[in-house]
Amino acid sequence: MHFIAIIPARYASTRFPGKPLAMLAGKPVIEHVYEQVTKVLPEAWVATDDDRIFEAVKAFGGKAVMTRADHKSGTDRIEEAAEKINTDADVIVNVQGDEPFIQPSQIETLCSLFDNPSTQIATLGKPFTTMDAVKNPNSPKIVTDNNGFALYFSRSVIPFVRGKEEATWLESYPYLKHLGIYAYRREVLREVTQLPQSSLEKAESLEQLRWLQNGYRIRVGITNVETVGIDTPQDLERAEQFYATR
Repeated sequence: MHFIAIIPARYASTRFPGKPLAMLAGKPVIEHVYEQVTKVLPEAWVATDDDRIFEAVKAFGGKAVMTRADHKSGTDRIEEAAEKINTDADVIVNVQGDEPFIQPSQIETLCSLFDNPSTQIATLGKPFTTMDAVKNPNSPKIVTDNNGFALYFSRSVIPFVRGKEEATWLESYPYLKHLGIYAYRREVLREVTQLPQSSLEKAESLEQLRWLQNGYRIRVGITNVETVGIDTPQDLERAEQFYATR
């Protein structure tokens, strides 16, 4: 199968404008992401709406494609980029442009899920280690079926463990944190970007619920690797410390 990566990277982040160009250990964040991705997938493109990001990618020898500025999600930006580059890839991997510590093993796990022909979309989950982390609404939870397909994603703590103290729930159920890396079969990416927002998506503000609610199946791979995404300037400071100590 032919896999490529497309990395959406926009400039106008509300919490951290220009974060793909923020410097981390002497390089722009987007360069770190690109280097990690191309350790596994030699063909990678940065999809951006900003000339500064486009030129920065070109400067370090990467591939970049300009996309519209009005996309409501990274998935929509990836679909436009895939059309523009006229890719013949079977599967497109979506790695966020603010994940400089994405690991090759995670990308390999994601791609391996497509060995099963029933996989339409794939993503990753990581076991939670504390109940405090489980209760964080900024860390969506995944519930899967016995075959590894997602049943639901939620910002709430799901499932509810009846008859036990909340502090002990993690001993009763293996809560799974969703990591925002995806891969899609080419035709599925084209289809899901044509769907209107769904009621569950609006309720939880989780785009992947649109796909589930419309009958698409999302296979979940498991990783035990923790990464440090960058959403704020404070995250960048933590990333510098993580980079220095890893």
